[in-house]
Amino acid sequence: MKIIGSDYDGTLNHGGIDEKKKNAIEKWRRAGNLFALVSGRGPREVIELYKEKQFGCDYLIANNGAVVLKTDGTSVFEAHCDSSLAVPLLAHLFRLGCTWAHVQTAFECRVFADVKDCTEPCHYTLDTMPEIPYFTQINTQLPTFEESAGVTASVRQTFGKELNPLQNGECLDIIRVDMNKAKGLYILMDIVGAKYEDIIAVGDNINDRDMIAEFRSYAMETGVDEIKNLADFIVPEVTDLIEKELKE
Repeated sequence: MKIIGSDYDGTLNHGGIDEKKKNAIEKWRRAGNLFALVSGRGPREVIELYKEKQFGCDYLIANNGAVVLKTDGTSVFEAHCDSSLAVPLLAHLFRLGCTWAHVQTAFECRVFADVKDCTEPCHYTLDTMPEIPYFTQINTQLPTFEESAGVTASVRQTFGKELNPLQNGECLDIIRVDMNKAKGLYILMDIVGAKYEDIIAVGDNINDRDMIAEFRSYAMETGVDEIKNLADFIVPEVTDLIEKELKE
């Protein structure tokens, strides 16, 4: 049994998820292998994407490895960040020019730097946001890649003992310090009783770095250079990865 851990944006969903890609995944699974989605998106989003796109999948790994789900939405693992870090982190992001941040906890809410942007019931400012028991990820977005890189570095310098900031293009995802996509795959490996050599990772962007560096790996041709330089192989599509692995 082998397990493909695939990033979603820019990787599995590179130019859409067509029938050829779906058929390749099903062929992989019929051969006795597993397919897992490994995304920086939150649990609700990855479940909705799985249901909407209707591709074969065995596990969903959300929040850059911090949450592992069955495809029915059942959570089998969650890495919680201390709730006391939320307000200082959000305040830091706002001081650095972020205008909003999405907090993923037992519920989801969006916190804004300016009250005039709070247009929905789930919108808050630092003064009005509800108490949270924990958070699995706080994410935001900057106007440019360079600004995102700068904020990522600042968060790492200030909160690096407790939190792991992961840049993904203009986006920034912040999770528990000991978590990343590689750790999420290790957790899945233990859940299903797989071995290290059974894991295959594929991605395209900076937040895929840990799993690309840790396991036998593939990078998308359209991926960033850092990921392509780390990967063992480069492919144009996930289907090419599957065809190659099925022959070995």
